[in-house]
Amino acid sequence: MMCFPQTYGGWFSRTVAAIAAVTLFASGQLRQSDAAEVFVECESFDSLGGWKLDTQFIQQMGSPYLLAHGLGKPVDDAVKQVEVSESGTYRVWVRTFDWVARWDAEGSPGKFALSIGGENLETTFGTEGKQWGWQDGGTVKLARGETEFRLHDLTGFNGRCDCIYLTTELEATPPPTDGVLTDWRRKQLNLPAEPFERGPYDLVVVGGGYAGMASAISAARMGCRVALVQDRGVLGGNGSSEVRVWAMGNIRRGKFPRIGEIVEEFSDKATKSPGRYEEFGDDLKERVVRAEPQIDLWLHHHAFDAVVQDNKIVSVDALNTKTGQVVRMLGDRFADCTGHGWLGQFVGADSDMAPGGRMGMSNMWRWDEVDQPTEFPETPWALDLKMEDFPYPRDHHGQWFWESGFDKDAIGDAEGIRDWNLRAVFGAFNAMKNRDGASDHKNAVLTWVAYVGGPRESNRLLGDVILEQDDIVAKREFPDGCVPSTWSIDLHYPKEEFADKYPDNPFISKAVHDRRVDRMYGYPVPYRCFYSRNIDNLFMAGRNVSVTHEALGTVRVMKTCGMMGEVVGKAASICAANDCSPREVYEDHLPELLKMLDLPGKARRSTPSAPITIDPGALPRASKFGPPSGLDPAKLDGMIVDDRDAELQGDWKDGSSGRRYVGYGYRYAGNGSGATATFTFVAKDNGTYRFGLRTAPFDNRSTSAPVKLQHNDVETNHLVNYQGSEDGEFVLVTTLELKKGDTVKLIQLTDGVKGLVHLDAAQMLKQ
Repeated sequence: MMCFPQTYGGWFSRTVAAIAAVTLFASGQLRQSDAAEVFVECESFDSLGGWKLDTQFIQQMGSPYLLAHGLGKPVDDAVKQVEVSESGTYRVWVRTFDWVARWDAEGSPGKFALSIGGENLETTFGTEGKQWGWQDGGTVKLARGETEFRLHDLTGFNGRCDCIYLTTELEATPPPTDGVLTDWRRKQLNLPAEPFERGPYDLVVVGGGYAGMASAISAARMGCRVALVQDRGVLGGNGSSEVRVWAMGNIRRGKFPRIGEIVEEFSDKATKSPGRYEEFGDDLKERVVRAEPQIDLWLHHHAFDAVVQDNKIVSVDALNTKTGQVVRMLGDRFADCTGHGWLGQFVGADSDMAPGGRMGMSNMWRWDEVDQPTEFPETPWALDLKMEDFPYPRDHHGQWFWESGFDKDAIGDAEGIRDWNLRAVFGAFNAMKNRDGASDHKNAVLTWVAYVGGPRESNRLLGDVILEQDDIVAKREFPDGCVPSTWSIDLHYPKEEFADKYPDNPFISKAVHDRRVDRMYGYPVPYRCFYSRNIDNLFMAGRNVSVTHEALGTVRVMKTCGMMGEVVGKAASICAANDCSPREVYEDHLPELLKMLDLPGKARRSTPSAPITIDPGALPRASKFGPPSGLDPAKLDGMIVDDRDAELQGDWKDGSSGRRYVGYGYRYAGNGSGATATFTFVAKDNGTYRFGLRTAPFDNRSTSAPVKLQHNDVETNHLVNYQGSEDGEFVLVTTLELKKGDTVKLIQLTDGVKGLVHLDAAQMLKQ
């Protein structure tokens, strides 16, 4: 049964008859020709068993395929019932390859068998070829009627199968099928000449990671009709249970602390990376998206082509990765949230890729221990590793630094990069179980390895601003600065001590940080990085935005990418309301966009020009520095002025040890620093007020530092013990009788002090 999202107008009634008239390959029926033929896409199998549907490399090899990802244990069979319309002798062809042959590795780990009609073919598949191609399976006699096809994994080590072709023309060889939905494959599937059309949409979002989800939700809540196209069955991208990279980047802060409220609705709560399956909330992500009536969610749809007219995208074609059907999404504007910049590549958007030294792809993993000894197959085809060749997987996790592909083709050789990572992981666990680590890992079991890669860098699409590292470090102000980037400039390189054995493709990385990024307030990335400079209706959000290689190091983390999407969605609604381009939003409607960025995440309207309402449960506006990492000033007694709100002079150093501070950290300075800090209070009522300074014990702090207090042209001097108490406290400075409206200035001084002056927070408390 075919299921379609909510329809537009009469689209469904116009196409039901067409669908019924088409023989879909999912039914397994025979296409009539001079020779009898049977063509079966493996993703159409009735039961996948333990095989996984892999959609990552469609652009490179032409199709989704099934992957036997069993961690060294053969997976359950994939099974399909196929209707054969003509009896006869058929030659069998299977599209597959030996996935380690490209490295001339010993053995063929991806072996699998095929049975047809209960007969096991003699050929063992997955044993030939360095690239995807057809492997001859010999001949089989078939009777007319329903016949069972069964894929039987032999190893559990990532055998792969794209499709199966049978023909009574025994000397015929099927053609290459590397392109996405080639003419030959389209004919075999009996697909209609023209795709089914959907739309028009106000915004078509391609890519369902954090950036794509936030773009779609933000635009939908601002009244746009949205299509969200995702080639996998789950949302979240690198932040899904398939990849398990925890979402980083601080949200809800900076110039527009409302940005990030949508991200907070669906972001993961993982405490480690990789975390556990349930921590990534795949169901929550889908539920949040499906709750928006303005969004058509197209899971299992891979965008592979687009039409451009006069520098504008007209439509995007998306392949259903389970049925082979193609849907053409018509839209007024589009957002590339694919990470790789796929849509931009299809339409000729200006783009860039670092020529070398790119960050790579990770495939993380984990192992556990059971209460009895276990075995793991020898892996002569994996990387030849000893325990000294890789960092010990602490906490049973193979973490982010299991990364390769730094100077490889991040697009064209993506499958090779993923497979090299798998060879590294299996080689490492082989060392733990069967080599020099065996005595310490008798009870170890491999429990999870990501087969979906977590890429960091590939194509970047160019906008009217190309953000550079110097812009971020120097805090260059752009009038359209909006998304707070708080991650350090974090670039990955091969880790030298593990690179000697495999210098051509190291698989362990290190992170090199430039920490000159304001992690509390954030650097406001300009809106002009989020649309194409030469395709008039193309937005982008995520790691393919308009930045340099170095600047990508800070903007690429997922929560930051999600906030880009929130901005793109709101900008798209302005485009829809004013019939303008993304560039014209900056040129003619920037004040309107900036005003919209101050709306709660749960603001909404029915159309792009309708009045805005606020849903119940909208979050309170956050501080410009985000939620406090220490004690929340709002929960303390009296009037609290944090060190960030004091008037500072001189050389204060930042600190954040112990988490007993107020707000976001503290500062400290000593004699000769010229440092002063002034806290200003205004009395709300008549009464007696206690003034104190917050501190906690450290031996290097001054026990008698000078503090000056000014009130009604009277100045008094006091000494404060900054070593405080064990729990931290507001140390008494003095008490004053005040009238409503009186101003008091409390000034911390450092001249002549012995030890350090601690600057955290000041309190005015009515007695």
